[in-house]
This record gives sequence, C-alpha cells and structure tokens, in this order.
Amino acid sequence: MNNTDKQSDNSQQDDHWLVRQTTIRKLWIIFSIILALTVVGQFFIKIKGYFGIDGWFGFGAVYGLLACVLMVVAAKVLGALLKRREDYYDD
Repeated sequence: MNNTDKQSDNSQQDDHWLVRQTTIRKLWIIFSIILALTVVGQFFIKIKGYFGIDGWFGFGAVYGLLACVLMVVAAKVLGALLKRREDYYDD
C-alpha cells in the first residue's frame, strides 16, 4: 500500500459519519422504507379529509413532496435575488 492509499483510508475514517457514502446510502434506504410504510398504512387507517382532496390516497406524500420542491425553488430564486458580487465588501 502506498502513501496515497493510506491517506485516502485515513481521510475516509476521519470523516463525520453523516458524510460517508455508505451512511448516506443507508439513510436513503431507511427513509424510503419509512415513507413507503406511511403510504401503505393508509390502506389500514381511514383518513377523513376535511376538504375533499385531502382524503385522497397518498395525498400527504404528494403534498409534502410538492411543498418541499416549492421551498427549494423559492430558496434558489431568493438566493439569486439577494446574492452580492464577490468583491462587494472590497474598497
């Protein structure tokens, strides 16, 4: 094993556990299973909608996804509007 291999092994071990690729993959799998179980749970638990559309199957998952996408897009637009030039504070 040469020196660069040792450095890459050490840097991967020194990484925080949340930024490791293996941990990220496991978290995606776990959260996907949890999401699927909440949608499947709607087969067994009757959801009473108050506005008609919120009683549809999978409405909560679709609404949450669309709300998240909207927040990301709004944040990108807001960031583009508020960002300053790189030399903004230079004299």
